[in-house]
Amino acid sequence: MIRSMWSAVSGLRNHQIYLDVTGNNIANVNTHGYKYTRAVFEDSLSQVVRNASGPNADNGVGGMNPAQVGLGVRLGQITGNFTQGGLQVTNVPTDLAIQGDGFFVIDKGGEKFYTRNGAFSLDADGYLVTGDGSYVMGGASGQNKIQISAEQWQSFQIAPNGVISGVAVGDTTGTLTQIGEPLILAKFNNPQGLDRVGGTMFRQTLNSGEPVLAQPNDKDNGMGFVTAGTLELSNVDLAGEFTNLIMAQRGFQANSKVITASDEVLQDLINMKR
Repeated sequence: MIRSMWSAVSGLRNHQIYLDVTGNNIANVNTHGYKYTRAVFEDSLSQVVRNASGPNADNGVGGMNPAQVGLGVRLGQITGNFTQGGLQVTNVPTDLAIQGDGFFVIDKGGEKFYTRNGAFSLDADGYLVTGDGSYVMGGASGQNKIQISAEQWQSFQIAPNGVISGVAVGDTTGTLTQIGEPLILAKFNNPQGLDRVGGTMFRQTLNSGEPVLAQPNDKDNGMGFVTAGTLELSNVDLAGEFTNLIMAQRGFQANSKVITASDEVLQDLINMKR
C-alpha cells in the first residue's frame, strides 16, 4: 500500500506541473510571439520482483519475462513548440512579424537575446527598440543598432528582406534610399534548447547551438521574411489547452483516488488486529 501511495503522490505532483504548464499557455494566449510549451512525462524507476530468464532446453523449461512494479511518474521534459503563429495587421510601420524560421536579434545591456515579438518602436534617438528599451540589431554580424533618425528621414519602410529605406528630409522627389544596415535574423539547430528569460525573449544555451545569422528572406539559409505593420500572435491552441486542462484535472483526481483507496486498504489491515 505504501508503494502505491507514493506512486500516486508522484502522479499528483506531476499533474500539478501539467496544470501549471497548461495554465501558463492559456495565460499567454494573447501574448505576441509567444510559443506554447507542453509537459512530457515518463515512468519512474521500476522495482524488479523477478528477473527475466532464457529458455533452458536441458531442464525442459521455457523463458520467463521479468516482473517489475513501477514506482510512479516523473517529468521528462517541458518543451516548446515553435510553429508559426497567426498574424495581426496593426498598420504600425515599426511592427514586424516573421513568416517562417528565425528570431529577431536583440541587444539588452550588451547581451544578445532572441524574440519573435516584433512590437517595436523608435526611441528619442531614433533607434528601433523593444518595449523594454532593448535594441533591435542589424548588419551581417548582428552588431549594428537600427537607427531611423527623424532629422534625416521624413518617411521609411521595411522590405520583406529586412532592408530599410526612406525618403531623406528635404527630398521633394520621393526617392527611396537605403537606411543603414538591414535587419538580421537568427536561427538555431535546436530552438527547443533556448532558455526563456521573460519578455517573450529567449537566450542561447549549450544545447540550442550557435545562432546562424542571415538577412530575412535569405533562401540559402532558410530564413523567413518580415512583414511590416503586422505582429505574430501566440501559437496557443485554446481547444487543445482546454483538453489538456481536463486531462490534468482528471489525472489529478484519479491519483487522489489511489491514495484514498490505499489508505482504506491500510485501515482494513490495521483493523484485522482487533
